[in-house]
Amino acid sequence: MSPSAGPRPGGRSARIQQAVHASARKLLEQRDRAEITVPMIATDAGVTPSTIYRRWGDINEVFADVSIERLRPDADPRETGSLRGDLTIWAQDYLEEMSAPVGRASLRDVLMSDDQTHAPDGTKKFKCAFFCRTQIDVILARWPEAADVDGDSVVDHVVAPIIYRILFDLEPVAPQRVAELVDQTLALAARVVAEG
Repeated sequence: MSPSAGPRPGGRSARIQQAVHASARKLLEQRDRAEITVPMIATDAGVTPSTIYRRWGDINEVFADVSIERLRPDADPRETGSLRGDLTIWAQDYLEEMSAPVGRASLRDVLMSDDQTHAPDGTKKFKCAFFCRTQIDVILARWPEAADVDGDSVVDHVVAPIIYRILFDLEPVAPQRVAELVDQTLALAARVVAEG
């Protein structure tokens, strides 16, 4: 996926967003998130608190917006020489990134977001799903044999268990289990084609 996927504001709006994001990231590195307030971010960013409240609504939306930028992929998925290899290495990288403390915090920030001010396709949760699905679609588009593999099936059978275990279980999915999930997804696609 292109690093620029998804619209980004320009001009003054972009400068405000960059300043607020930079301040929020800096403060998150220095303090516990429960200690951080909108006025603290505003002071550090050189904007008024009302600017932040008007644009983001509350501190949770600021954290979620920062997290979305962290979750935005900065490159296309790696190529390994096979559909199975590409899906497996991408899913293992995704697991590693999302199960790290920053990844877990980012996922929780997005889930806590109550982004009701935008159209449904502009919500933070949608953007998070869009980033993931676009990466999967890039992989599937590389391989002719992937014509029978549904991106939704990859989300349901590979990504969903990863996210569920990260958010709701004590231990994330083991990296070797990711390869098994990919194999099961590809086998399911082959079975559907054979039976169809």
